[in-house]
Amino acid sequence: MTMRLYGFWRSLATYRVRVALAVKRINAEQISINLLQGVQHGEEYKGINPQSVVPALIVDDGPPLFQSMAIMEYLEETYPNPPLLPKDPRGRARVRGLSQIVVSDGHPLVVPRIRAYLEKALGQDEAARNTWLAHWTLQALQALEAHLAKERETGRYCHGDAPTLADICLASQVLGAKFFNVDTSAMPTVVRIFEECMRIDAFERSQPHKQPDAPKTPTH
Repeated sequence: MTMRLYGFWRSLATYRVRVALAVKRINAEQISINLLQGVQHGEEYKGINPQSVVPALIVDDGPPLFQSMAIMEYLEETYPNPPLLPKDPRGRARVRGLSQIVVSDGHPLVVPRIRAYLEKALGQDEAARNTWLAHWTLQALQALEAHLAKERETGRYCHGDAPTLADICLASQVLGAKFFNVDTSAMPTVVRIFEECMRIDAFERSQPHKQPDAPKTPTH
């Protein structure tokens, strides 16, 4: 089986898929789609993903898979070990719910096309744009903290003592907070779990700034 992952070094959605691949020890050729240069809007990539977003995953030259959560669920179903979802239905629902706080509510509000719209269509300056980014990044982290700090299912990681899809999503959101200089000190459970995740090689080496297409001097 061959896989090609179309992504970008600083894409948090691509980060999530990179981690899932690394956790499951799956090799995939990585193809960089430079979002800052607008490569995603070219006809070649639009033929792969008409939405002009990353990531996209092609398996054995089949139809492209798209959206990070759907790709991770595909990997979970086709490569079940090590598992990234609990065995019980309620636990799986909780992990998916925590994940969706990030992938459905938080992250979509800070992606490049949203930032570009704020600047070009609404005329927001950099300070106003950054206030928007920080606000919605923080909202998602606060929601995660509220769940994780009080719910008995929380363990060493978001759900018990093994990493799940929720931890991958949490890690991506915290990395986004670092991109946008968001203070996470008021969310100790989130920070603790993030630090725990970063002790795992799959999370650590998948970080945006450690990718081959990342600039030597990080930019935001």
